[in-house]
Amino acid sequence: MTGSAIAEVPVSETNPALRIDKLTVGYGGVPAVRELDARVRPGEILALLGPNGAGKTTTLLASVGALPVLSGTITALGEPLDRRVERNARCGVVLVPDSRGVFHRLSVDDNLRLARRKHGPSIADVLDYFPRLGSMRSRRCGTLSGGEQQMLALAKALLCAPKILLIDELSLGLSPIAVEDLLPRLRVIADDQHMAVVLVEQHIELALSIADSAVVLHHGRAALSGSATELRDRRDMVEAADFGAVGEPVGGPAMT
Repeated sequence: MTGSAIAEVPVSETNPALRIDKLTVGYGGVPAVRELDARVRPGEILALLGPNGAGKTTTLLASVGALPVLSGTITALGEPLDRRVERNARCGVVLVPDSRGVFHRLSVDDNLRLARRKHGPSIADVLDYFPRLGSMRSRRCGTLSGGEQQMLALAKALLCAPKILLIDELSLGLSPIAVEDLLPRLRVIADDQHMAVVLVEQHIELALSIADSAVVLHHGRAALSGSATELRDRRDMVEAADFGAVGEPVGGPAMT
């Protein structure tokens, strides 16, 4: 993303919101992700699945410009991704980290006000997705449950008016009830806002239930990819890929 403004790019099959081509990225020049391809169109959710250390978080960090790309390309909203995280966020590429990124000593309301952008949605509009937070605006964030803090993290991200939302481990540390509440909300948000979402998630079944497509990473490579419907029907292969039992990477139609 270079220049002073992002051009409006028509949505089409060949013009996704986020496009990753042959991405190799790592730390200190050592690849952690190798030759990854992915596409996410507006209104779609891509689930990144796989064991710890597979390269999921590395892919997200590269997709916001936080890690240097060793080879390959990342195209966001029709332009090459900028290397400056802050600029990418202003242009609509927003990350919700696994640490949630909330200020525990501040109130819910202060967290929301700090996140709001001048030309973004109103706090009231965002809280329509998380009505429970509306009655907690005066509470200190550190007193919230894990699920409530994750709602706040998502609300803060939405106040940035993202066009591409990257979420790292939405369900990390949450109760099953909280997870079953949050993930369907994300599907509604993606549909309502016509927003491209990349979701790193450890709950395979729930992730596939809301996603349009998925990639299973193992040792930094795509072990399996395809539409979420296809992968739900091949759950045994997804679990095998998750544990590294698939010998060769398998591509699916969603990634072509």
